Amino acid sequence: MKDVMGVINLINEPDDLEELTYHRAVASVPFGGRYRLIDFMLSSMVHSGIRNVALFTHAKYRSLMDHVGSGKSWDLARKRNGLFFLPPSIEEVQESLKGDLFHFHKNKDYFLRSSCDYVVLARSHMVCNIDLAEVVAFHRETKADITLVYKEDKTQDTARCRRLQTNADGRVTVLQDHFGRSDSDKVSMEIYVLRKDLLLDLVETSLAQGHDHFVRNAVMKNLDRLQVYGYSFKGYLAVVNSVPAYFRHSMNLLDPDVYQQLFFQPAPILTKVKDEPPTKYSARARVKNSLIANGCAIDGTVENCILFRGVKVHAGAVLKNCIILQNGQVMERASLQNVILDKDVRITNDTTLVGDPKAPFIAEKSKII
Repeated sequence: MKDVMGVINLINEPDDLEELTYHRAVASVPFGGRYRLIDFMLSSMVHSGIRNVALFTHAKYRSLMDHVGSGKSWDLARKRNGLFFLPPSIEEVQESLKGDLFHFHKNKDYFLRSSCDYVVLARSHMVCNIDLAEVVAFHRETKADITLVYKEDKTQDTARCRRLQTNADGRVTVLQDHFGRSDSDKVSMEIYVLRKDLLLDLVETSLAQGHDHFVRNAVMKNLDRLQVYGYSFKGYLAVVNSVPAYFRHSMNLLDPDVYQQLFFQPAPILTKVKDEPPTKYSARARVKNSLIANGCAIDGTVENCILFRGVKVHAGAVLKNCIILQNGQVMERASLQNVILDKDVRITNDTTLVGDPKAPFIAEKSKII
């Protein structure tokens, strides 16, 4: 994998996460108690042996820069290769409306200066734990122009995702956009492997024709000309680009099998290290089937919930099927069900909030309710 570079593409990433992305990019949305969405693909690349990783950011990337930092938590703080943060230029406001191929072209020097021959392109909202070395080996074995990773899954009905069809040889014959009518169970994971020189050729050719989106213009329009093969992924996949999908896949983490598969197989998911004390449970605390990070203080009832670092649940408060992000406070005798609270939200005494599992109630960051 020394000749493979990784690109996590955040340009025009699909986003219907509403309040959760008012102040942050999709990649930095908290997930699973103490992680961010980008941790999964970043960890997969590092554990697969990729030591040259670039983040092509788009907008609202301050929290992402704060979380990723130098890449030290992922062993990417290196003198050679390592982590590259490539935000958009501010020369023109209109540049923010252009597709990923335009931004690849603007940062062409990053690709040309690297000695790597292959590129792994991925998104952050495809939450999985994948061995990319196996995907690259498959790509070389089949001598494909492009390898696309997909998952056969009937359950991704709460998120927007592309679907594809393959023939008996594994070649991709149909690739439809998010709004397509294909009834195929094969969901594109937006992970692509191709040679660097082919990527740069597709960038130049597509832009010359007035097109600037990698998948829609460079891949979908060249399925007949290019050998595009599908690699079937067998692990757990969470497509997190809508609120119902975020809530459902978060609740799925309360299943020990799902949690084990996503966070530890084939390798542990890494994240930014924070040293905090263990969670404190009072004698009145009642906790059942919940995922609770360190630094919390529980003095009420918590059932089927995910609590991030530093959450305080006061006496008499009852939480059921809730996701409480970092430093949230639920005061005395409050009652919450099917609720998502962003960071630093404070729920006052005797407040009752009830959402629907398919449309949970969301409180914006730092609000007092």
